[in-house]
Amino acid sequence: MLNTTTAIVFPGQGSQIVGMGLDLAQNFSVAKHLFDEIDEYLQYKLSSYMFNGPSEELTKTQHTQPALMAVSMAIVRVLQAETGLKFKDFCSFTAGHSLGEYSALCASSSLSLCDTAKLLKVRGSEMAKCGLESKGSMAALLGATIETAQQLVNDASQGDVCQVANDNSVGQVVISGTIAAIERAVAMAKDYGIKRAIILPVSGAFHSKLMLSACEKMAEALSSVTIGIPEVAVVANVTADVIDDYLQIKNLLIQQITGSVRWRETMLLLQSKKVERIIEIGSGKVLSGLVAKTCPQIESLSIQNSQDIADFLKKI
Repeated sequence: MLNTTTAIVFPGQGSQIVGMGLDLAQNFSVAKHLFDEIDEYLQYKLSSYMFNGPSEELTKTQHTQPALMAVSMAIVRVLQAETGLKFKDFCSFTAGHSLGEYSALCASSSLSLCDTAKLLKVRGSEMAKCGLESKGSMAALLGATIETAQQLVNDASQGDVCQVANDNSVGQVVISGTIAAIERAVAMAKDYGIKRAIILPVSGAFHSKLMLSACEKMAEALSSVTIGIPEVAVVANVTADVIDDYLQIKNLLIQQITGSVRWRETMLLLQSKKVERIIEIGSGKVLSGLVAKTCPQIESLSIQNSQDIADFLKKI
């Protein structure tokens, strides 16, 4: 199972659920210790929201982002403790969807756990503020090609912000912008041959220019952080390519807030690199499903709890 044809990916916002991580904390002391560490770094009990809710607290962006990273990193730590292996022994490539890119950088020892937790707290808080100030919206386009989606947002913008936020998989694109522009795009979608357009229940226009002030705050937060050379090749969201110069990581993370998550192209890149297996580590199975849509010949699996860990360890 452990070879050069494996990539590990980390989920982004939307994969959170009350109770996530609790099973890990109960079964593995290394996981409990990591959750305690992150609580200490953030100076509040994030783990309580993760384990017990309430849902309205966990789904606040400033809590969701570090929480999802925490579960992903807890699983990585458990796998390392149980096998005596390093992250680089499990895979040759890694990537993460939106905030998941921070998990990928942390897992590959480019970012410390402390810095990752604090950066995601800032990122989540600032994105939430932008959402309150700009009152933006997002919509999922099902059955849309990226070319069709791009044409739609161009035509629907009419002077407002309207852009592709996530190119998730073949047939699934998410758009982001002002409420008026997104409503126009949804109303126009069928004329572009798009099967369905669904407005999403989100608190802001993520991955759009309406998040610009969050970029500025993240630039400030990142300026004092030390970033090292990743131990595993990391594929960046905004370029859909391997980061060849670690000194560019800060800029890429800043650009990511207003830029598109090029996830479909990331999967195609991994396929071109002869990756045969993609393992999703963290809460939920969203990314595993996206692999199946874009690169069905690549094996995909998810590791999100102690049973998944046990099953995985039997295979290696």
